[in-house]
Amino acid sequence: MTPHLQQLQAYPFERLRALLAGVAPPEHLRAIPMSIGEPRHAPPPLVIQALHDSLDTLGTYPATLGLPEFRGAVARWLINRFKLTENSVDPDSMVLPVNGTREALFAVAQAVTDRSKDKPAILMPNPLYLIYEGAALLAGAEPIYMNADASNGFLPDLDAVSESIWCRCQLLFLCSPGNPTGAVADITYLKHALELADRYDFIVAADECYSEIYLDELNPPAGLLQAAKTRNNFDRCIVFHSLSKRSSVPGLRSGFVAGDPKIIKPFLLYRTYHGCAMPTHTQLASIPAWNDEAHVIENRRLYQEKFHAVLPILKPVMNVNAPDAGFYLWPQVGDDEQFTRDLFAAQHVTVVPGSYLGRATANGNPGKGRVRISLVPSVAECVDAATRIRHFLSDR
Repeated sequence: MTPHLQQLQAYPFERLRALLAGVAPPEHLRAIPMSIGEPRHAPPPLVIQALHDSLDTLGTYPATLGLPEFRGAVARWLINRFKLTENSVDPDSMVLPVNGTREALFAVAQAVTDRSKDKPAILMPNPLYLIYEGAALLAGAEPIYMNADASNGFLPDLDAVSESIWCRCQLLFLCSPGNPTGAVADITYLKHALELADRYDFIVAADECYSEIYLDELNPPAGLLQAAKTRNNFDRCIVFHSLSKRSSVPGLRSGFVAGDPKIIKPFLLYRTYHGCAMPTHTQLASIPAWNDEAHVIENRRLYQEKFHAVLPILKPVMNVNAPDAGFYLWPQVGDDEQFTRDLFAAQHVTVVPGSYLGRATANGNPGKGRVRISLVPSVAECVDAATRIRHFLSDR
């Protein structure tokens, strides 16, 4: 076995299970799980119908490159959503289907890391989606954590990274809107990341899977390709998107990676050997989802309704604010493990300690003292959970 496996830490939800082991919540209260970011809105009927209509394709192997119709739908969506120049996204050389962003974010680190260079580094926000860390470790690179807390608007401070680290950087993971903070990187921030990539010769990988969940309809989050639209073929840029959050179909495992064809071409070769082609019926079910915005607007409206209903209940008793985007609350609670355990014991509501989503650095663990609350249950359940949390805090 590769020794790098020994570097992997327990996943947050494994740690959460251990934390809650032996705790008996009140039997008269229905469980409200708000720890995992698993969308639970009803899948759009157009996806269900397209999936049903394409089951006859189960008898053929899918191509890793994917269907032209899928890549074309993605290219059109990117151009429309991020106001890119017409025909600037070539569906034949700049788009690949992937089985959700998780597997592609992991795989890209394996494909682009050059282990022949001295001490390769992969930079990532902290707190983080822990796939970034695991991807770096198993690629033989050193994960470098860039703390993102209230002092820097919950965005990693790129200027705080030393030149020696940038010189070792081969891949920079950015997550905007951020998980779990909900912070959004603007065009200026993204352009600065690209300037650093040019200066120090690395790739910027933007995890944008929460880009369609936001509160201000007039100001959707910017994207990396948007910041790079004046660059030649989105040089050094790759972006990752998924239908899981956008269309509330996490079980479909449908996403894409897009950007610089000089990255996409060898990544396609890697994926051909990796054996991770998206099933044809999944692609055919995904096409109408990328072509339709009505269901996305309604999905987003439900999250907006939850924030508007929940925040007035919680604000009088805890330090919590609406995020720029995404569907998480990231409140300060003191001892995050004790809060999580006591809340579960008293109110049968499950959240996840923020320290489990961060890593300890010389400047501390930016998740410590916070919890992540996922507003993925129904509006009524979110209101019920918020009311229970308020009672819990009032009784302490």
